[in-house]
Amino acid sequence: MAIDKKLIDDLEHRRAKALESGGAERIARRHEKGLLTARERLEGLYAEHTFQEFGLHAQHQTHGFGMEGKTLPTDGVITGIGFIDGRPVAGFSQDFMIAGGSLGTVHARKICELMDHAGRGGMPIIGFNDSGGARIQEGVESLSGYGQVFNRNVLLSGVVPQIAVICGPCAGGAVYSPALMDFVIMTRRSASMFICGPEVIRAVTGQHTTMEEIGSAEAHARDSGNIHFVAEDDRHALELVRALLGYLPSNNMMDPPHHMDDEITLRDDNGIEALMPEDAKMAYDVKGIIMRIADDNSFLEVQADFARNLVIGLGRIDGVVVGFVANQPQVKAGSLDIDASDKGARFIRLCNIFNIPLVTLVDVPGFLPGIAQEKQGIIRHGAKMLFAYGASTVPKITVIMRKAYGGAFLAMCSRDMGADLVLAWPTAEIAVMGAEGAVNILYRKEIEEADDKTGRRRELIEEYRARFASPYQSAAHMFVHDVILPRRTRAAISLALRSLLSKREARPHKKHGNIPL
Repeated sequence: MAIDKKLIDDLEHRRAKALESGGAERIARRHEKGLLTARERLEGLYAEHTFQEFGLHAQHQTHGFGMEGKTLPTDGVITGIGFIDGRPVAGFSQDFMIAGGSLGTVHARKICELMDHAGRGGMPIIGFNDSGGARIQEGVESLSGYGQVFNRNVLLSGVVPQIAVICGPCAGGAVYSPALMDFVIMTRRSASMFICGPEVIRAVTGQHTTMEEIGSAEAHARDSGNIHFVAEDDRHALELVRALLGYLPSNNMMDPPHHMDDEITLRDDNGIEALMPEDAKMAYDVKGIIMRIADDNSFLEVQADFARNLVIGLGRIDGVVVGFVANQPQVKAGSLDIDASDKGARFIRLCNIFNIPLVTLVDVPGFLPGIAQEKQGIIRHGAKMLFAYGASTVPKITVIMRKAYGGAFLAMCSRDMGADLVLAWPTAEIAVMGAEGAVNILYRKEIEEADDKTGRRRELIEEYRARFASPYQSAAHMFVHDVILPRRTRAAISLALRSLLSKREARPHKKHGNIPL
């Protein structure tokens, strides 16, 4: 049966009207600023010609406040499904050229229906945020729309990966959907994110600030820790999304995209030992160690600028996807503080959700001492690391490289906190505290009475290390499974990962544990 040409023309006209967004001139101005349109962001993310749009013709007829008779094509948000590396991925992209990308009833419904579809299909969700916030003309209905989106963020948390891209303004209540997602990417120049802007803060509190100080990508990456990656521009953001998805399964019932055909490395890596200073008190860059253990160019650091005393990130070891958690001796001597504990705990829980094995590299002198840390709750925050590791059932491999003292030794996934394999280097020191501090407490009188106080102190420190802090002492009690040369680390981890991928661990039935938030 032939279709009436009028119907075909009508369909094409409607599609063209919806596709033109804010018009050719406004699109050109965006391009001059180096910005992609909402539609271009989605189409650039997916494999060519695979984007299948939902709700192209959806729109809300607005009323009042100068909006009489106006229609909003796509109601300011583009939604649909496309394919990335052969996998379906749901995506929505707010269109700032349509009513400032503001969220109204239909706008929210489109996002919610897409999220429901993604949940049923077990596919990741990508959200491009570029919006002026709630649509004032729709009043409390727009607030209800945000609530419906937030609720779905929570329902799908731990079920499918959720990635937010902040590529324009994101203010007020709008910030909470990205905050509820697994990863947040923010573009450097075009994006801003805040609850209250500088003018509101000044009016209410009298404090003077700037958008750069509270709402920029740099501020959130370095100070607040609200975002995980800074993208130089829209196209870089798309690259980061695709890179992240390369390590994540489509949902929590699947394994990550391991490359199981990769050959297992059994040879020694002498280069790793060259990175370690001879002086045990000297700092080094733990990222160099991670790079030697991970496959070439596979390590993707997460939250690189926040709480830099702990390094976290995704990578592969002989093709197996892993999450790295490592103390960074270059910053605060690698000690754990409030921000590092929060950073580590959330990443550990993310890896556990999506069946990603954990590799923990330990060189930790303890929790950071200080009045501010104590007053701000280091006990509560540090407990998050213990909770996160203890609750994780994925394969967990721990390598103790140098210092592992006190409660921080446990918080970095000791055997008692559920590590499946604990390896130590001969340089490891595992004890309640460092040898110097212990000797000062235990042998103070003996040192004071010695003729050669400095010599006797040095002698006692070495004796303490041998008797109480030696990795062989821990190995004798099976707190450490083996003491290995650093050059054997990659091979030992790779073999262990392959043997642990079939790990299954039952836990008591419960709704969820009560993590000390």
